[in-house]
Amino acid sequence: MTDYTYQLLAILIYLVGMILIGIYSYRKINNLSDYMLGGRQLGPAVSALSAGASDMSQWLLMGLPGAIFVSGLVEAWIGVGLVIGAWLNWKFVAPRLRVYTQVSNDSITIPSFFDNRFKENTKILRIVSGLIILIFFTFYVSSGLVAGGIFFQSSFGYNYHTGLLIVAAVIIAYTLFGGFLAVSYTDFVQGTIMFLALIFVPVIGLFLTGGISETAETIRQVDVNLLSFAATATTAGVISSLAWGLGYFGQPHIIVRFMAIKSAKETTQARRIGISWMILSLFGAVLTGLVGVAYFKQNSNVTLIDPEAVFIQLGQIIFHPFIAGIMLAAVLAAIMSTVSSQLIVTSSALVEDIYKAVLKSNASEKRYVLLGRLAVLAVSIVAIMFAWEQSDTILNLVAFAWAGFGAAFGPIILLSLYWRKITGTGALLGMITGAVTVLIWGNSSLSGVLYEIVPGFLFNLIVTVVVSSITYKQNKEVENEFNQTLEILQKED
Repeated sequence: MTDYTYQLLAILIYLVGMILIGIYSYRKINNLSDYMLGGRQLGPAVSALSAGASDMSQWLLMGLPGAIFVSGLVEAWIGVGLVIGAWLNWKFVAPRLRVYTQVSNDSITIPSFFDNRFKENTKILRIVSGLIILIFFTFYVSSGLVAGGIFFQSSFGYNYHTGLLIVAAVIIAYTLFGGFLAVSYTDFVQGTIMFLALIFVPVIGLFLTGGISETAETIRQVDVNLLSFAATATTAGVISSLAWGLGYFGQPHIIVRFMAIKSAKETTQARRIGISWMILSLFGAVLTGLVGVAYFKQNSNVTLIDPEAVFIQLGQIIFHPFIAGIMLAAVLAAIMSTVSSQLIVTSSALVEDIYKAVLKSNASEKRYVLLGRLAVLAVSIVAIMFAWEQSDTILNLVAFAWAGFGAAFGPIILLSLYWRKITGTGALLGMITGAVTVLIWGNSSLSGVLYEIVPGFLFNLIVTVVVSSITYKQNKEVENEFNQTLEILQKED
């Protein structure tokens, strides 16, 4: 067998495995809550790794190692910000959101939680937040499909459209039939593959470059600043990198895992698993970039085609072709885990937060599940259409989509869980302020000075607090649910 055949075989085994998980999950779906939230029965390990895998995407295996290869440890500040943000999210948002969403009319999406939390007669907040999710994630999914098409094109020489359709077909298959459970189970497997790949590639690569001392010396020969966190850093740059952590509080495809875990008590174990996975994976990604600098310096006869391919190329150099194929599967896993998570959240926004809210439908659970599957298919088709022509515009949207969700939803989530007096009007105006600030700031020259999530998050917070203070009126039902949430949390401690 040729190297190409071994690698293709590994990818095929991986893709078939994802579809089998979708078929397994299909048998566990009885109602819309099962389809959209897994019946709130996820274990801590699956919750933790599925959140991590859906969060990191191909950035962890390609973007970060590539950035470290080019600029050095100064790029690692983003990883520091992400770890801090993820830990705070698991610690302070996860347990309260798990309990509060169930107490408040068993909300199964973030927009429905906003609607139920504030007890407003109007559905505007729910519909607006649902539309924000629908619009941003449709483009987000498109960018993931573009990455999938490019993956098959660069790795196996396939036509871009062929690669795009292969990735789309597999993701649609297991997401459409298996719903949230399939997405979570596949994310668990994908997260495990990503983790193992990010440990073995840099560790074995370190032996090839002569160990820690020799590797460090080689890197210094290339550029002494590559091993410095501060040499080329600016204050605004470090703040912007750390501010990525703010985004976690408002990412629908991540915090929905908190709503799906079996109990608030299990979020503690999930946090420990998730943060451990994250720290080791980020360390592996950073080390991969540094080892790559040393390896390609020491082996000048080997050419690195693209800095973002340093992980892939090292894997192909180090391992047997079949194992190298698994390394490629890790990259594909990073792409697919994020796309499928965004797809199921987009589907839930379309059915639960727009269709049901606007039409006030009282259809059967089976019909809602069918509509959820049709929504997955519809969003996928639109995303494929956007992704059909490789466009930098779609890929550039990802750069501020994280900031968009973080600034629009983050402050509202935090205040909803910890402040009794937040109102629906305050939340709506704050949400719009955060989203608009990111849109304007991110498309101006200011984005090169300070990451747009900082002003977006801050302005949202200010507007929400000020407007809520003005419009607050005590609501006994809201008070009772807030108190009930605190009582349940105290019992579970």
